[in-house]
Amino acid sequence: MTLGRTLWCIILIKLFIMFAVLKAFFFPSYLKGDAGEKSEAVSTELTARKVSE
Repeated sequence: MTLGRTLWCIILIKLFIMFAVLKAFFFPSYLKGDAGEKSEAVSTELTARKVSE
């Protein structure tokens, strides 16, 4: 049972590193503000990408 508990501990530490630490460094939040500002930024970005194609 101690081997299984140790393996679960390692798995949980790896998951924490993947989701908490890597998200903070590699996936920053570009959208800041309230819901209206976020929706405006997304629609502007989508229409700008569509026009450039």
